Amino acid sequence: MASSIRPSLSTFRFSSSSRFGLPLSSFTPSRNLVFSPLASAVPQSQLFGLRAAKPLRGDVNSTGVASSAGNAAQASTSAAHESALEWVKKDKRRMLHVVYRVGDLDRTIKFYTECLGMKLLRKRDIPEEKYTNAFLGYGPEDSHFVIELTYSKLSDWRFTFVTPLLNSEATEFEMNLYYGVDKYDIGTGFGHFGIAVDDVAKTVELIKAKGGKVTREPGPVKGGNTVIAFIEDPDGYKFELLERGPTPEPLCQVMLRVGDLDRSINFYEQAFGMELLRKRDNPEYKYTIAMMGYGPEDKNVVLELTYNYGVTDYDKGNAYAQIAIGTDDVYKTAEAIKLFGGKVTREPGPLPGINTKITACLDPDGWKTVFVDNVDFLKELE
Repeated sequence: MASSIRPSLSTFRFSSSSRFGLPLSSFTPSRNLVFSPLASAVPQSQLFGLRAAKPLRGDVNSTGVASSAGNAAQASTSAAHESALEWVKKDKRRMLHVVYRVGDLDRTIKFYTECLGMKLLRKRDIPEEKYTNAFLGYGPEDSHFVIELTYSKLSDWRFTFVTPLLNSEATEFEMNLYYGVDKYDIGTGFGHFGIAVDDVAKTVELIKAKGGKVTREPGPVKGGNTVIAFIEDPDGYKFELLERGPTPEPLCQVMLRVGDLDRSINFYEQAFGMELLRKRDNPEYKYTIAMMGYGPEDKNVVLELTYNYGVTDYDKGNAYAQIAIGTDDVYKTAEAIKLFGGKVTREPGPLPGINTKITACLDPDGWKTVFVDNVDFLKELE
């Protein structure tokens, strides 16, 4: 779906410090980044003990020599995988935030704060990249999973007006005219976000009173006892409300659809170091889900992977962007991702100008994740 464009007037700019977030215009989903020499300072194949095989002397057609070399290479690769697995499991990882695009930032902030009870944690404008971010959630970013909203500006025109006053003197003033992207295609791959609430029915009543859209009335989940409801925000993103007791992480789920569930589980366990918390098959409705994360569902945000019988590919649209995860070493993280079948789309290294080290990758289904250095992330929040 093509993005529609409408003009809007604004003379207000938000000042804030730079950080690792990537610009998210519908036409340029990531900032043009300058790759740091640090990213190639250490051959990545050596991070986990993998060494390239040395050239053989003599008869290269010898079956014995070739077999010996093949066994050595296989052993080296196996050792590298084991080393990477061990490191990934020990790495201090936490899901930091989820990033997606919206067509009206103020409208979305109003809905999330008034209807969903979130807090606006901070807001920043990046004029040179023509986008604005807002961070919302249920607690500080250094300890909670939060939402990063992105509003993109396609064009930025500045006009200078000269207005004569009564005393015949002229006064100049400037006006900024922004043409923004007001609609995005969510696609069929993104599912929903999950929010844990004390009382689903009361939350739904509040959302209705504020003009929100309820797509599934409160009631027990099919085949279970948990009371849930579904709503949509002004941009069409779906939220599942789950009735639970008090939890330290109310923003508790991100659901994405995948084409091969076992393949995805293996990838997230090995490359991302996540744990398979539970898996549930629903033959009646022809789907299977797997909950992946870094801790129990009642205390941590989880990634809900959904496989619909027979569906191997989805349209990802241009609205949902990525999840960010903290790591102690972006260089080792990138190498582990490569070893376990992921595609690194941004080699590890510091972002230009702010020195926050990141790396970005795609999972087997093409879902994007950005890994951020833990120490650098905390410095960015100071």
